[in-house]
Amino acid sequence: MFYPLSSNSWGDEEALVFKQTLEKGRFTMGESVKEFESSFADKIGIQNALMVSSGSMANLVGLSALFYKKHNPLKRGDEVIVPSISWATTYYPLQQYGLKLKFLDVELDTLNIDVSRLEDALTSKTRMVVAVSILGNPCALDILREFCDNNGLYLFEDNCESMGASLNGKPCGTFGDIATFSTFYSHHISTMEGGIIVTKDKEIYHLAKSLRAHGWTRDIPSGSLVYEKDDDDFYEAYRFILPGYNARPLELSGALGVEQLKKLDSLIDIRRQNARIFVDLFADDERFIIQKENGSSSWFSFTIVLNPKILIKRSKVIHALRDAEIEFRIITGGCFLRHDVIRYFDYETVGEIVNANIIHDRGFFVGNYPINLKPQIEKLKDVLDRATC
Repeated sequence: MFYPLSSNSWGDEEALVFKQTLEKGRFTMGESVKEFESSFADKIGIQNALMVSSGSMANLVGLSALFYKKHNPLKRGDEVIVPSISWATTYYPLQQYGLKLKFLDVELDTLNIDVSRLEDALTSKTRMVVAVSILGNPCALDILREFCDNNGLYLFEDNCESMGASLNGKPCGTFGDIATFSTFYSHHISTMEGGIIVTKDKEIYHLAKSLRAHGWTRDIPSGSLVYEKDDDDFYEAYRFILPGYNARPLELSGALGVEQLKKLDSLIDIRRQNARIFVDLFADDERFIIQKENGSSSWFSFTIVLNPKILIKRSKVIHALRDAEIEFRIITGGCFLRHDVIRYFDYETVGEIVNANIIHDRGFFVGNYPINLKPQIEKLKDVLDRATC
């Protein structure tokens, strides 16, 4: 494949991690996971970070924690405002916990939620907004934070595609009451599988720690807000207080995270160098709508939407890309409302969903990863020029 969607970011350091972890003989989460959590919290400047087995589980465990807060918990039937484009597991925990989704359209250029429609979506039942920064590009987190503060809402920040991005100098993942990240293979750092929950709220943090591991109290320190410790240590070691999950990461994933996090800045810098090449080639071409950077993107990938005002068949473009050995895929998960699974959701749309459908029908993305992609991006432009002439 000349231009694949993703590439391995590991080196000799990660190979050594496998050997060291095997020699230690500790495979479930332990000291390496704790070290990664501490390092990640320090990296983005937030008090509490919790590693779990995937970004999807980070969304599930994080949402669960909001249902068990002592004051102002979420409850079934509450409404949550969401964008029409994101990955499926942004939405699944919301459905699984009985929330009603209020879908807003997205902006055609940034691909992020259209914040001009927030007031239209607000009702007396609204309790939360889910902010998704699509493919490395910060959504209007400052506006969403202000809207939530003004209306007493939770802001849940799904930052699984956008580690290392920032808005107004503030890291994505630090705007929400709770935020999630992914460390899947193709993401900004990779621990094979993995996810992270971050929050400034100690109660949410302790609830998530319990929910991560069967709902027990073992990992929660004394004096926690979420339970009162008994004097019987034998009982306390297996005391269950919440209907939790097994979302624990492997110790190997934590150890890999420690090494990958050291490289994060340099990995993103290379992605941004590639982005400058991509933008220079495509930004002024009226045939293509590319993602408009908001703040400082960490450039997960390069998106292209075929301009609906110009008669270009995506099928012809796709055929040309395949022939040129350039991998591509739908933008994130496309318009979620277009998937069969939507029939299981309690939802409504707020206003007409126009841009998300255009993106679904006329968009695609190609890969970006931390190697020099100048030859690949230049070939992409040449292939598209010939396919759309």
